[in-house]
Amino acid sequence: MDWTSTRLPYRHTGYFSRIITDYLDKAAALKPFYAHAVSPEGLRQSLLARQSTPVDRSTLVGALEEQYAGMPAAALVQHNIQQLSRENTFTVCTAHQPALFTGHLYFIYKILHTIRLADFLAAEYPDYRFVPVFYMGSEDADLDELNNVYLGGEKLVWDTKQTGAVGRMTTKGLEKLLFRIEGQLSVEPFGPELVALLKDAYGNSPDIQTATFRLIHHLFAEYGLVVLIPDRASLKKLLIPVFEDDLFRQKPAAIVNASIERLPDHYKVQANPRDINLFYLKDDLRGRIEKDGDHFIVHTSSLKFTEQQIREELHQYPERFSPNVILRGLFQETILPNIAFIGGGGETAYWLELRGLFDHYGVPFPMLILRNSFLLVEKQWKEKIQRAGLDIADLFRPAEDLVNELVKRESGHSLTLEREITEANRYYEALKALARPVDPSLEQHVEALQARAVDPIRTLEKKLLKAEKRKFTDLQRQIHTVKAALFPTEGLQERIENFMPWYAAQGPQFIRDLYTHSLTLEQEFVVLEES
Repeated sequence: MDWTSTRLPYRHTGYFSRIITDYLDKAAALKPFYAHAVSPEGLRQSLLARQSTPVDRSTLVGALEEQYAGMPAAALVQHNIQQLSRENTFTVCTAHQPALFTGHLYFIYKILHTIRLADFLAAEYPDYRFVPVFYMGSEDADLDELNNVYLGGEKLVWDTKQTGAVGRMTTKGLEKLLFRIEGQLSVEPFGPELVALLKDAYGNSPDIQTATFRLIHHLFAEYGLVVLIPDRASLKKLLIPVFEDDLFRQKPAAIVNASIERLPDHYKVQANPRDINLFYLKDDLRGRIEKDGDHFIVHTSSLKFTEQQIREELHQYPERFSPNVILRGLFQETILPNIAFIGGGGETAYWLELRGLFDHYGVPFPMLILRNSFLLVEKQWKEKIQRAGLDIADLFRPAEDLVNELVKRESGHSLTLEREITEANRYYEALKALARPVDPSLEQHVEALQARAVDPIRTLEKKLLKAEKRKFTDLQRQIHTVKAALFPTEGLQERIENFMPWYAAQGPQFIRDLYTHSLTLEQEFVVLEES
């Protein structure tokens, strides 16, 4: 499918928080909270910083080789894994939890942004190698966030009673959802291929993290994407000193709280640290670790440890300790030779709270890049937009604002009474000027008269517009239909829709097209219209 690309500043979409738009605009208030500006020079600086701090490449490569054992052969992926053992190889990373069937469209967008940036860097720095990495947050326990997917406007939910880390949950009970997906998508050109892929990934995997791994590998192996599941003892062992600092001295919480205190008040705090920022992870348990007097307890369980016992547990079974959002990024950047992290708005915002943590532990803080966002406009919607006389930027405005503007434009009558309101205000301002020298208290009386005169005019203006809108029911219906299709539940398309219907219709070309239109450092919102 051919697409026409249009870029918009993120700020103009109205869908991104102030801290993100200020970050993109390089606001002075945020500069202390990141290390490298999103620019070619920032990338160079990040690369130099990463070079000065080595990582345990043998442990990383060993973990990946073990993880990929038995997976379908993919030459470029295997080549990239081996390249990671070399000192001149670095990574570009994105991360996400194992959302069911990849969850929302932005799951795909952030991966492609990562791949695109790695390819860009390979061309810019031919003496180095750059590997795109998807870091799977499989230890997340928020099942309500990860157990559902939207298909054809319907929310499909995996009903399971399992608890603990979602990535470790079995795929039992997904048969009904797969049957529902097959019934809807198998009639599409690439539907049978997609359904077969989903059945293979989720039907032949022992758990959700493996199923997600298999699905991502199939979709992106041709691009050399390396998927990393960090839920391994060998990798967590590398962070034992930090875990001890968190358990016994609560140092990470103090550092991050100090950073939060320095954030300007008008920015919303995204992640508040706890005294201890570790979970205890075993079987179907992922419980928060808390200090209770001289003991450490695991929330929602009967487990209790003395300081010596939990220290021994950490050294003997590091895989049983799971970092929360405060330590997860530090873990990621400790085990990867990473120079850039690509995340969503919420991710980028909470990473801005963490720079002090990285500085304290001597781990290079990566360049933070806001992931790419797309709005996909199929031909049927493009034609309706054109018939309505709208521009691309208009799509992001509220539907009622668009209707009102178009009705005023198309109507043969004057529907605004601004001139009359201005004249009325001028008249009463003149009266106030006359009354003020005589008795200043009369000014309030004139203001009351002014309000009683102007408010009915504004009411009449609204009634004129409302009466005229009745003549444009088709136009209103058209705008609301387009908005509902492109902004489901009045949100961004990418935060609701899933990749499956698009892939079922277009196959691997859908992903290739997105790769072609993915940006690297431009940091703009992309609207893709079907040509």
